[in-house]
This record gives sequence, C-alpha cells and structure tokens, in this order.
Amino acid sequence: MVSITEILKGLHTGKPVELRGWIYRTRSVGGKAFVVVRDATGIVQVAISRDGVPAAAFAAAQKALIESAVIVHGGVVQDKRAPGGFEIRADDFKVLHFAEKFPIQEDLSEEFLLDVRHLWVRSQRMTTIFRIRHTAFGAVHEYFRDQGFWEVHPPMITPSGSEGGSTLFELEYFGRKAHLTQSWQLYAEALVLAMEKIYYIGPSFRAEKSRTTRHLTEYWHAEMEQAWAGMDDVIKHAEGVISHTCQRVAEERPDDVTAMGRTPEFLKAVKPPFERMTYDEALKGLKKKGVEIEWGKDLRTLEERALTEGKSKPIIVTHYPRITQAFYKARDPKRPDLVLAFDVIGGDGVGELVGGSERETDLEAIKKGLKEQGEDPKAYDWYLDSRRYGSVPHAGFGMGMERLIQWICKLEHIRDAVPFPRTPARFAP
Repeated sequence: MVSITEILKGLHTGKPVELRGWIYRTRSVGGKAFVVVRDATGIVQVAISRDGVPAAAFAAAQKALIESAVIVHGGVVQDKRAPGGFEIRADDFKVLHFAEKFPIQEDLSEEFLLDVRHLWVRSQRMTTIFRIRHTAFGAVHEYFRDQGFWEVHPPMITPSGSEGGSTLFELEYFGRKAHLTQSWQLYAEALVLAMEKIYYIGPSFRAEKSRTTRHLTEYWHAEMEQAWAGMDDVIKHAEGVISHTCQRVAEERPDDVTAMGRTPEFLKAVKPPFERMTYDEALKGLKKKGVEIEWGKDLRTLEERALTEGKSKPIIVTHYPRITQAFYKARDPKRPDLVLAFDVIGGDGVGELVGGSERETDLEAIKKGLKEQGEDPKAYDWYLDSRRYGSVPHAGFGMGMERLIQWICKLEHIRDAVPFPRTPARFAP
C-alpha cells in the first residue's frame, strides 16, 4: 500500500501499487472511467478501462459516487494531463462502500458548510490546512524542547480565572462553581518555581461574544513561562518560536503553503528580530496615518491592521498602559502607569498572535491589582503563595495556535484553522 504523496513525488513510477482512499471526482467516457481518488496526502487520477479490469470492477467504478471508499490496484505512469502529473492505470478496482449522494456540491453557503463540517473536513482545502497545522504544532514542541523547556500539563477545570470573570465559562462541579480554563497562567507561575523553564500546548476557553474573523470560544494555546527571566528574554522566545514554525512549515509543506496562497519564501523570511515599538510609539505612528486612538485604550483590529500594513513579518508592541492589563503583569519601574507587557501582531488582519509579560513579584501590588479588578484576593490565596515562598523574577507568554495558523495560511476566517470551530453562535457538530 502506498500514499498519494509518494506517487506524486515519482517514487513509484513504472511500478505496481495498491492505493486505498475515497472517490474525489468521477466521470466515464465510452469504455473508460476516470476516477480521482483522495487520501490524507493528496489526490491522484485512476484510469479504468473496460477491457483492463474484471467486468465487476468496471461496473463498480461506473456506479460508485463521490466519497465511496475504494481499493485500487494498478501501475503508476507519468501523464501531464492528469492532476499532479501522474496516473494509476488500474488492473483491479474494488469498492468497499458505495456512498450515498454526497450533500456538498459547488457554490454552497458558508453556513451550510459549517452545518456539515463533519463532511467538509474531507475537502482538499481543509486537509491542506490540517497538514500545515500538524507541522506547526510539531514545530512549537520542537522549539521549546530544543531550548531546554519542560512540557507540563495544567488543569482544564479551575476555581478562578486569570483574564477576568466576564469571559469565564462557568460550570457546576459537584454542587460547587467552577470554570473552564482561560489560560494556564496561574498554574504556570506555581510550576515555574519548580521546573524553571516550562511550556504547554492545550485548549483554552473564552466566553467572549466576539463575532469576528479572528475569535473562537475554544482554541489551542501554546504557553511558556521562564524563571530568572524578564520581558526581553521571553520576547526572544516569541520571535524564535514563530520563526521556527514558519521555517518548518516552509520546508516540510511547500506545496500546501503554495496552495493556501502563501509562498515558502515568504515564510522562510520570517526571522528575528521583528520590528519593535512601544505603545506610545504605536499611537504616534497611527496618528501619522490618520488613525486616532485615546491613550489607555486597547489596540483594536483597525489599529493593528494599520500598524502591520505593508509588513511581511509580525511586529511587537511593548509597554502597555497598566489600566488595561491583568493584575499579574509587572509595572514598569521607570513608569508605574505602564506594564512590562507585549503583543506580537501579525498582518493580513489576523492581529495579536502572542501576548506576554514580565510578572509582578510584589505580593501587595498583586493584591491591590486584584481588588481593582473586582476580585477577592482570598480566592487566589494559593496563587499568592508563589510570592510568599521563594519568588523570583519570571515572565511568559501565550500564543494562539489558530491565530498563527490563520496567519501562515492567509485564512480569511479563523474557524478554518481548526477542524470543528466553536464560536458564540455554534457548538455543533
């Protein structure tokens, strides 16, 4: 048994092969049937002649509809007229399952395709994205492990949140109130004092009612935390992991990248350092472009798009106003109205890829910050122990994997970066 990608690489030309897959397209012309078969790696054409296969096999080829499961035996030949430049000339063709008429045809609405997402995931567009996603996840793991980080695993069910109560999903936990995790943040700050350099890739949940092209309520989070480190140290890791992922995808999936409208060369050029500016400098740059924003306000899609316009690499914005930031972010000692926080912002309307900061080490400052955000410090008492027993400077960040994949693949909507998207309007299929 061989894969289609091996055939398209010319590894089996002139040889007999067995291929297992599903019918992608089919047509019959006289005494021949031309069946395009797909597997997880691509599509290839199979030519079936009436006099070249058993009668039952030819009848099955003519009868079988799209998405029927098949096993093909035959010889591989090079043929420029065929998709991908290669063709299997069958000497046998078996249908394991005759599919019913497939409900997905051309020119269907996005909503319908979301309704039948369990079938749409079979499309070439989606499987191309999934292959890139696979490579991207592997690259993130590879980067952190090569940099000496330990992979650790925080809980998904938590007593309290790290990013504010308004975006917490609440659930009943044996008669008590609990929440789905927004981030590993609080647990990372406990674990980092044990393992020093840690990372994690897993799901996070945000009950945001944002109906935009870059928001999901369930997404995959790549997060890291490092002891004895400050903001600049982890910015280097943010640049490093994004660049490493881009290099890996360009090297391992060049055809898939091209199919998505990028080029491998574009991704290979994504190397550190990225352009950096402070929040104040960003506002000045925006003003020159005719985009006004009140100091202290978060950068929105409009502002992020203006900042990244014409730039092939992500940019980094640092030193945000403290009034917009979470309680655990360290104040800038030179300007207490700012925090030592940063965002990595990607172009093409994707926006924030990474958000991170140096962490506040002063126990009383954290308690004050919690109160300012309407939180009860007693609910965070276990977390505050990290500032009572052996606290050291530390910093970290979180990277949205779907945002990164959206940017790499140049996707118009983030929901295509994940097989089964969860948004405010959709939790099925």
